[in-house]
Amino acid sequence: MRITGGAMRAAVAAAGLMLLAGCGGGAGGAGGGDAKGDGAGKGERPGGPARGASATTHLKHIPEVGSALRSRIPADSRQVVAVYGKGMDSAEATVVLYEKGAKGWDRKATWAGHNGRNGWTLNHHEDDKRSPIGVFALTDAGGVLADPGARLPYTHSEEFTPPPYWDKNTRHDFDHVVAINYNRVKGTSPLDPTRPQGQAKGGGIWLHLDHGSGTSGCVSVPRAGMTALLRALDPKRHPVVVMGDKAHLSA
Repeated sequence: MRITGGAMRAAVAAAGLMLLAGCGGGAGGAGGGDAKGDGAGKGERPGGPARGASATTHLKHIPEVGSALRSRIPADSRQVVAVYGKGMDSAEATVVLYEKGAKGWDRKATWAGHNGRNGWTLNHHEDDKRSPIGVFALTDAGGVLADPGARLPYTHSEEFTPPPYWDKNTRHDFDHVVAINYNRVKGTSPLDPTRPQGQAKGGGIWLHLDHGSGTSGCVSVPRAGMTALLRALDPKRHPVVVMGDKAHLSA
């Protein structure tokens, strides 16, 4: 699906560079000074958090997600993107797509990715360069490039293009994005600048293409992963992301 027209353009105009800075991060660009190259070409990493497990199908629960966050997954959710952060202050993560069938949860794909360059937080605020820990719905998508076959509503706009002063390794970060419903209005373009909890609580937290290092709060995956997620995530299955460092995920 594709969203165009005056309403979307008005939202884009209101957002300006402020929104993109929320996800990509200010004058230093999404990668800051420690970007190590565009990670979009990196492939799927086998194993992931379930490495060594005897099975990755018909699971009773999402692996390594404890009762605290598990209880926040809506009962009608049949798709979960689990983001397993390496550590509280680490930017490295493993991203896994799970889908629930009649016999339980099945692991569908695993990718190496990144989160906020400063790690994770339970109290995210503007410019802390950390990703918020929690469970968030995934309802809206978009990007610089045309819709690759997304099931979520998709806003195709050049307004996703990062500012020219950002690091060159970030130029394709927003070719495709999925908005993470942290401090945003669901059912709107990812470019919508509205912050229901106030600007100080940050926003513009997205799933987007990886550039090889940490972000300003978003979660990044390789290009193939973003395409696969866009084609898989189905609003009829009420997809959510469960994200955080491993210690908080397992609590």
